[in-house]
Amino acid sequence: MKKTKQNPERNNLSRRKFVGMTASGMAAFSVLPSFTVSGLGHVPPSDKLYIAAIGCGGEGAADIHTLMKTPKKNAVISHLCDVDDRMAAPRRKEYPQAPFYHDWRELFDKESKNFDAVTVAIPDHNHAVVGLGAMQLNKHLYLQKPLSHDIYESRVLTQAAKKYKVVTQMGDQGASSEGMQTLREWIEAGLLGDIEKVYCWTDRPVWPQGIPWPKQPAKIPKELNWDLWLGTAPETNYIENLVPFNWRGWWRFGTGALGDMGCHIMGPPFKLLNLGYPTDVSGSASTIYDGIFSEAQYPESGPVSSSIKFKYTLKNGKNLDLYWMDGGITPERPVELEGDANMNDILGDFTKLNDYEGSTLFVGTKGKAACGWGGRSPILLPLSLNNDINVPKKYPRVEGDMDGHYWQWIDACIAGYGKTEVSSPFEGYAGPLTETVLMGNLLLRSFNIREKIKRIDPVYGELEGFIFPGRYINYKWDGPNMRVTNFEPANQFVKREYRKGWGGISLIIGLVE
Repeated sequence: MKKTKQNPERNNLSRRKFVGMTASGMAAFSVLPSFTVSGLGHVPPSDKLYIAAIGCGGEGAADIHTLMKTPKKNAVISHLCDVDDRMAAPRRKEYPQAPFYHDWRELFDKESKNFDAVTVAIPDHNHAVVGLGAMQLNKHLYLQKPLSHDIYESRVLTQAAKKYKVVTQMGDQGASSEGMQTLREWIEAGLLGDIEKVYCWTDRPVWPQGIPWPKQPAKIPKELNWDLWLGTAPETNYIENLVPFNWRGWWRFGTGALGDMGCHIMGPPFKLLNLGYPTDVSGSASTIYDGIFSEAQYPESGPVSSSIKFKYTLKNGKNLDLYWMDGGITPERPVELEGDANMNDILGDFTKLNDYEGSTLFVGTKGKAACGWGGRSPILLPLSLNNDINVPKKYPRVEGDMDGHYWQWIDACIAGYGKTEVSSPFEGYAGPLTETVLMGNLLLRSFNIREKIKRIDPVYGELEGFIFPGRYINYKWDGPNMRVTNFEPANQFVKREYRKGWGGISLIIGLVE
């Protein structure tokens, strides 16, 4: 790709100034999308989409490879960015012509006229600031699930997608699966009757959780830019086994089991039943003891397991309960299954492959249906019903199934905002879904809020102890205003403060800080 001459005024925009402008949520860049600018040195996006990939390892690598498998050959990985040279090395070898950056702010500052869209696959705590920065440059955005680390950030991203009129897609590829449309047809055909309950469960966490933050710092790998990796997170020491994966279990960086799989597994009922925000949320989490009657407190880490109930009022006025379970907890076994059958194997995502990541079970007044994450491998209960399903296919399928989730986004970017649909746009779907998923985390984090008390024991006399006022209560959730209305301390988890030097983000419309 031919490099273009840069605007000298734009080169004067420092990384610090960029972050400051991004922090306002209202930064006005005098930059046009590349497809409106002539002389860029590459074919216009009517033919190809030039993509800057932020995050090159793990999920980032998978995203890049799937994007480049598009049958239309209408995408180019034009730029690469990663804070870890170990993750970046294989992609730099694969795409030697793509300029490489460690700092996404520098990439945006120097190269914004040379790409049309951005993909983001980095730890959760930096999703929002990078995603917002891309949209403020009028770049189309593919952002991995969950959209954000905090509820507030999801609302900002949703509003930004509308304001800047860019094509957005969350990386929950199951939203484009054939199974999702099959389930829609079954539900609309009345096979299940009225859906009254939905159960969602996963094998996550498959990383350490329910543990204390290590007291002993570790040496930062020479290939890792630790300051850039931290980004918006609080200043802290590097620890062993944090990157590239185990950050998910620490609240300051990740969003736990819910953040990893919630959008995948809660996505089918959210999309197919048009759920919106829950009205009530209740639940519990595992507790750990470090002595006799001495409960350990590890507020930095997510729980080993949890069970959460989301209550919805549907548009027809009826109620629906959605249950989330993780850490090995599953719902009651369906009576329709044989006694020696493996429930997760039958109802999960990779049936008969001994590979399980999650399940969703719909319980209706007439029948039941289950699927793996993202709607894959849908199945009716009892199993005999699957031998003769006479429900016509009335909805078009996304070409390429889950891979098509990426290709669909490419085509939509080339067509332009509002010209064609995508399966997981921030507006109307991915944003509210992520907010709901993160509402579950708000409950889990509130579970450890404690107050010191003194009490009189009949044997030992006066003792000091703790109470946990956020446990085992029903949280009333005001979704439009992002607030718990009956337990104020929980609202501290709606929005966090960014590390000094990294600013913050603000709502564009609606609530004002």
